[in-house]
Amino acid sequence: MQMADTQLRMDADPQGPQNARKLGVWLLALIAMVFVMIILGGLTRLTGSGLSMVDWRPITGWLPPLNAAEWGAVFDLYKQIPQFQEVNADMTVDGFKSIFWLEFLHRLWGRLIGLAFLLPFLVFVFRRVITMRMAPWLILMFVLGGAQGVLGWFMVKSGFSVRTDVSQYRLVAHLLAAMIIYAYMLWTALTLLRGAGRWRADPARGGLTWFTALAAAWIALTMTSGGFVAGLDAGLSYNTFPTMDGQLVPDGLFLKSPAWVNMFENITLVQFGHRVMAEAAIILVAIAWIWGRRRLSAGRARVAIDLFGLMGLLQFGLGIGTLLLVVPVPLAAAHQAGAFVLLALAIWAVHALGSIEAP
Repeated sequence: MQMADTQLRMDADPQGPQNARKLGVWLLALIAMVFVMIILGGLTRLTGSGLSMVDWRPITGWLPPLNAAEWGAVFDLYKQIPQFQEVNADMTVDGFKSIFWLEFLHRLWGRLIGLAFLLPFLVFVFRRVITMRMAPWLILMFVLGGAQGVLGWFMVKSGFSVRTDVSQYRLVAHLLAAMIIYAYMLWTALTLLRGAGRWRADPARGGLTWFTALAAAWIALTMTSGGFVAGLDAGLSYNTFPTMDGQLVPDGLFLKSPAWVNMFENITLVQFGHRVMAEAAIILVAIAWIWGRRRLSAGRARVAIDLFGLMGLLQFGLGIGTLLLVVPVPLAAAHQAGAFVLLALAIWAVHALGSIEAP
């Protein structure tokens, strides 16, 4: 089976592999920026900062308020939404600044990612580093990034009328989009760094490759369920492990009707589901690691599998610690960051287990 999105063949050019690696390094730098963006997004959620900017000016909103009058105007907009009226009614302008700056930095960083993509892209096109075969895949990244910005605003708007926070459904949609962009960019970068070409599963490692891909997919699903945990603040309840307040299977899993709604709106089932998925994920990671240790000799794939196994254990520990300590912001942010590191290592392991067909 071939992965269509990896058909990044270079034209018949002796500089082709060298140019591909240049693009791969550029994409890795962008991925690092996306990773920082994800951490900032998690912090805005954890600190309740995401609703502090009530207007959205994607083109002109580069500067923060610069004087007392501008700060007062922005604060007055915030006073009109339920989060201020029901949660932060005693907040002063100085207190408002403490949440505003984090959301402002989050949005500013998104704009900087756009520039860090667009300007080098235009230079690479002018210098013919990017070929006609590769351009559509890179343009798609830019389009997805812009769409993610629109989706982020759609998410934020859900907290301006009735709710005091954002919709967990829109939050998870925003998270899923980030995961897709992150994974797509990483897979493309890894292919380019190996000289560009078409990724193929190595028949000698086929079983391990597809099992690791299964583990990666399961990790992505577990991260998705974690989005619902974050969206419902479900981590603030049942702060014991391995039981949930003394029960392995807690009561109240299906209190809402229809039954399927409980998976997305019932705090008890949402947290229980995430726990079970995380436990299954660490088992899958352990199997992949043991299998890899037995089958792989020294090399890129062995390093990737070893780091994948180590990070899986660390991430599981971060999740337990976050729960037991009732979601302290630094630990919760580390847990979210760890999930994306684990996903990246899973993708790297799958890629390294395959081979690149030369152009």
